[in-house]
Amino acid sequence: QVKIEKEKVYIRASKQALQTQRRTKVMAKCISLSNYNLSSTNVLIIGAGAAGLVCAETLRQEGFSDRIVMCTMDRHLPYDRPKLSKSMDSHPEQIALRPKEFFCTYDIEVLTEMQVAAVDVKSKIAVFKDGFKMEYNKLLIATGNMPKTLSCKGKEMENVFNIRTPEDANRVVKLATSKNVVIVGASFLGMEVAAYLAERAHSVSLVELEHVPFKKFFGERVGRAVMKMFENNRVKFYMQTEVSELREQEGKLKEVVLKSGKVLRADVCVVGVGAVPATGFLKQSGINIDSKGFIVVNKMMQTNIPGVFAAGDAVTFPLALRNNKKVNVPHWQMAHMHGRYFA
Repeated sequence: QVKIEKEKVYIRASKQALQTQRRTKVMAKCISLSNYNLSSTNVLIIGAGAAGLVCAETLRQEGFSDRIVMCTMDRHLPYDRPKLSKSMDSHPEQIALRPKEFFCTYDIEVLTEMQVAAVDVKSKIAVFKDGFKMEYNKLLIATGNMPKTLSCKGKEMENVFNIRTPEDANRVVKLATSKNVVIVGASFLGMEVAAYLAERAHSVSLVELEHVPFKKFFGERVGRAVMKMFENNRVKFYMQTEVSELREQEGKLKEVVLKSGKVLRADVCVVGVGAVPATGFLKQSGINIDSKGFIVVNKMMQTNIPGVFAAGDAVTFPLALRNNKKVNVPHWQMAHMHGRYFA
């Protein structure tokens, strides 16, 4: 119980770090945006999560007055993505990391709904999915992770969700109210969604391959205690099994079939079975990527390519506490530190 409470306090504190960060230095502005070619920038940041935003903000704090461009696949300005599974009915402006005025005041340009398809490191050009090209002097890749999807029949149905955007989370709450929800994966995301929907849905069922949730992080004893607490709040667990099929009726999800043979009624399915680094667009770039898809960087967040850096959940970096062994730490506070190191 004490261990869980300490972890909750630590997570709350770290997630508030960016929003409550005091800017003790006078932040710079861009000298003159009107003098720049729209298709070139001094610093290009791919990704608009914590690492990318902290990097841009730190550069301005340190007096950097050249052009900074951030690009994101999202339609929104940088927001607190981890909150999507904790406060699922939040609107984008409620979880924004900085207000729109902040980006205008400090000349940090954010290109929304812009996906980078490839990076030419020799020419220092990022090629976007729509064909647009942007030259850069320095590049930071902070694309984070992409959620894994199911591999079974029916995974493409419209009421099967990965919680990736505010629209996803809002839609799940609307569809799940007084309905039957099946959550696949007892991950942090899966358990948080289950907790949020427990009092709103008619039923919440959670399917997990392991026999105890959170065993890897907190041990079996704590995992069982958490599981019991959820069961006391009407969450039904189906452990040591996985989904074999998602069945539809009139084009909508109706049942989730488990490999154990159990058939669960389902109006909504939320998938939380882990994530992979969002680095597929770099495969032909020459940037060093390990066998799991993580970008390999040194202690200064530099890749093997001069002028190209990476930060956040998508990287492995040498950790002094583990004798400089390369590790991946997908944590909010760690992303902040990565962004500051690059800057």
